[in-house]
Amino acid sequence: MSKIKLPNSIKMVITDFDGIMTDNCVYINDDFSMSRKLNFKDIMGLSRLIKSSRKIAIISGEKNSAIEILAQKFGITEIHQNIRIKINVLKSIIEKYNLTQEEYVYIGDDVNDLECLEYAKYKVSVPHSPEVIKKIKDIQITENYAGDGAFREVADCLIG
Repeated sequence: MSKIKLPNSIKMVITDFDGIMTDNCVYINDDFSMSRKLNFKDIMGLSRLIKSSRKIAIISGEKNSAIEILAQKFGITEIHQNIRIKINVLKSIIEKYNLTQEEYVYIGDDVNDLECLEYAKYKVSVPHSPEVIKKIKDIQITENYAGDGAFREVADCLIG
């Protein structure tokens, strides 16, 4: 049973992608293209959140086709890729949807998520995140690892 505790007031899950939905690895193919592995547990978490009328936003420091495939499959419109400074995007999403601190959770795993994690009231990371992330006040750490059910753990916490 997950230790993650989030209120029913959460309307939107705002998440990083690599290191949350993926195992943080990039596979380089012979043609120099890159690919990533996704876990169907996490994909089902996305599906369940959307079916529960919660919105999803992805803010990624990288651009990759996996995000675009998921956006198309699930109709996710808040997709932000190649973002180096994520806090400005987070604040614009909060403003666009008129969200209070009680109505969203931010999920991130590394230093490029630091400002967003410090800004959000509800914040979640994964076990392999660096110590600077794990030391953030009130951060919750999933039991599952990134790319192996961490995102699903958050989804299940919200849906029940």
